[in-house]
Amino acid sequence: MPRNQKWTMVTGGAGFIGSHLAEYLALQGRRLRIVDDLSTGCRGNIEHLLGPDCELHPLRIGDALAAEPELFDDVDEVYHLAATVGVKCVVQDPVTAIGNNVGQTDAVLAAAARSGVRVLLTSSSEVYGRAAAKPLGEDDELHYGPTTSPRWSYALGKAINEHQALAWRARCGLEVVIVRLFNTIGPRQSGRYGMVVPRFVQWALRGEPLVVHGDGRQRRAFCDVRDVVRACMALMAEPACHGRVFNVGSDRSVSIAELARLVIDLAGSQSPIELLPHERVYGPGFEDPRDRVPDLGRIREAIGFAPAWHLEKTLSQLIEQEAVVG
Repeated sequence: MPRNQKWTMVTGGAGFIGSHLAEYLALQGRRLRIVDDLSTGCRGNIEHLLGPDCELHPLRIGDALAAEPELFDDVDEVYHLAATVGVKCVVQDPVTAIGNNVGQTDAVLAAAARSGVRVLLTSSSEVYGRAAAKPLGEDDELHYGPTTSPRWSYALGKAINEHQALAWRARCGLEVVIVRLFNTIGPRQSGRYGMVVPRFVQWALRGEPLVVHGDGRQRRAFCDVRDVVRACMALMAEPACHGRVFNVGSDRSVSIAELARLVIDLAGSQSPIELLPHERVYGPGFEDPRDRVPDLGRIREAIGFAPAWHLEKTLSQLIEQEAVVG
């Protein structure tokens, strides 16, 4: 297959989702310019890709652009995934999270606008905040808690990112598509930043209690990372999707308590389930939305998207992989 002479930039490309995206893009013959400060990403995730057609720039994107003004040379598309991730990181250090998620995104969008490069911006289901619609649609009103609760700073930052992207489109016609990701799971995801599935898998295999925050009745929809990156690439490739916002995820929901029981059953574990109040984990005043499930009507109509990996299949694979590593 002839190599495409243009480059695709992936910010956060050594992270969980970014590394899977990089693999898929490489299979399509894309040359990759990965920008990742490796604060939560890992060089090992992309080591097998590095070479003449895959570069790693181990810096924050804003710093990389300042140090290497030519970074956008011969780039025709950017997947912007770099962000501070995980509720735990945001609550513990909102200053860094806000700076990363707002400032770095501004640098990417401004550079892309100057260079005429198309962009896929990864946002989050967190932007819905307290919104109570079932399921959540892209045009639903957003509802947040008070600014005195750092829990909402991530959601507000991601909402600002969306406004930034659409403002650049209005100003100069930037080709940008925005995706709101819902609870992506899969290989390489770390539990260090509060992600529930890898923690449940590890605890179940060790026979330790699966600690469920809150009462366990909050419902989430989990989507395999391979379905997510496939959707992102299809949305980027379709010009009619530019300038629009899309939910990306699964619309099958489970409660967190049901998820814990499912992991225990699939792992053949005897682990008990323990409930831990949110305030014991994140401090007083923490809020966790009861239901967060996407309406996928828009993305189905746009690219015919439907998740191919069902939850049990992904969990079984993760349990098998963790059992080998552990």
